[in-house]
Amino acid sequence: MTEQSGRGEGTVVPDDVVHEFGALLGAATMLERIAGRELERRCGIRHAMFEVLLRLSGEGAECARSMGGLADELILTSGGMTRLVDRMQEAGLVRRRAAPGDRRRHLVELTPEGRAKLDEALGVHAETLRRHFAGPLTEEQRGLLVDALRTLRASAREELGDLP
Repeated sequence: MTEQSGRGEGTVVPDDVVHEFGALLGAATMLERIAGRELERRCGIRHAMFEVLLRLSGEGAECARSMGGLADELILTSGGMTRLVDRMQEAGLVRRRAAPGDRRRHLVELTPEGRAKLDEALGVHAETLRRHFAGPLTEEQRGLLVDALRTLRASAREELGDLP
């Protein structure tokens, strides 16, 4: 542990925990950049588009999602979600339709072209993750990492309650 100077002078910061958390965030950020780069280069879509396609990938009417719900899940503003869906609609990947009983609200659903793009992107994404996430780790290391991450996620969910 070390003392920090400046604001909060005399505050003791546990360096190991700070550095370990920084290592987690740094690795996640770099892996996300690699995955996004490959999706864009090989499939022509941005990572955010891939996330929308994934969320719309269920079967039947239940896979149509509200714009607001998608925005909340992806942590986007309503304007950002609208612009993203506009681009996806122009590319033929999704379509909008009025929500039953509320013409002001719109639902978004995959088109056949969107499903085909998702299938292509899933293959690229899985290949990228096998190479850059699974590849450098042994099966045992990956199992321990995933177990630890699930524990952290459960703890964070408990702390945050119903927040997304």
